[in-house]
Amino acid sequence: MNDAYEDFFHFLKIERGLSENTITSYQRDLKQYGTYLREELRTKDWNVVSRTDIIAYLYTLRDAGKSPSTISRSISSIRSFHQFLIREQLVHHDASLHIETPKKDRKLPKILSSEDVDKLLKIDGNSVLDIRNKAMVELLYATGLRVTELITLQVSDLHLTLGFVRCLGKGEKERIVPLGDVAKEAVENYLYHSRNKLAKRKKDENKLFVNQHGRPLTRQGFWKILRVIARDAGLTKQITPHTLRHSFATHLLENGADLRSVQEMLGHADISTTQIYTHVSRARLKDIYQIYHPRA
Repeated sequence: MNDAYEDFFHFLKIERGLSENTITSYQRDLKQYGTYLREELRTKDWNVVSRTDIIAYLYTLRDAGKSPSTISRSISSIRSFHQFLIREQLVHHDASLHIETPKKDRKLPKILSSEDVDKLLKIDGNSVLDIRNKAMVELLYATGLRVTELITLQVSDLHLTLGFVRCLGKGEKERIVPLGDVAKEAVENYLYHSRNKLAKRKKDENKLFVNQHGRPLTRQGFWKILRVIARDAGLTKQITPHTLRHSFATHLLENGADLRSVQEMLGHADISTTQIYTHVSRARLKDIYQIYHPRA
């Protein structure tokens, strides 16, 4: 079983060009799936696995309280893996055929108000880390980048004179995102007054944002930094890097941006993914109506 897994993950990385984060999700789903099958079937032969076995596994996920979105993701991973087994002629049948995906509860993304964003971005310290943190958060809100896209930016990806940043999104797809004057100024300040001091021990480091040891920031490292910034700003709501991405998209649409442009800036392959932000805007309009209309 493990050999088939390794071949599959190699296929995802080399042939499909998926990101490390996406492959990690596949690995997590399939490890749990494989553990269940080994304990229940006590076999290493994938030909023995049937549709009934997969359905029984999905019931264990449901009984364990897993959300419909988690179960849907597991089904997607299992289905992709079994299709790979067929393609490589490692099995004689596709056990995942006709497995239905549960309907997801489509939750509206959590966003910040413009006032909360102003509080979050008010980082006035002059230390090298304050200057770096200001640049990172300004850049994240100005561009709507994913946290992985932010921490993997190279210095050469910045085009400050022209006012844009180049990034590689999911599936190594390149996109160009405009950069506003405020974020541009914060990034320039970081480059001239902070980055050289932080990276002085590793002068060959090309990543744009580095930690206090001169090494590239990690996702977890940035999350910790953002939590501290939010706490210092007096914001009690939970804020993640994706909260800023959601806020970026929603605020653009609320101020008249067209959906296709927002889709392009976010790097969404399907515009239906971007449309969730139109629902957020409508929900916010309803809240405003309830608050301010005299007969609401």
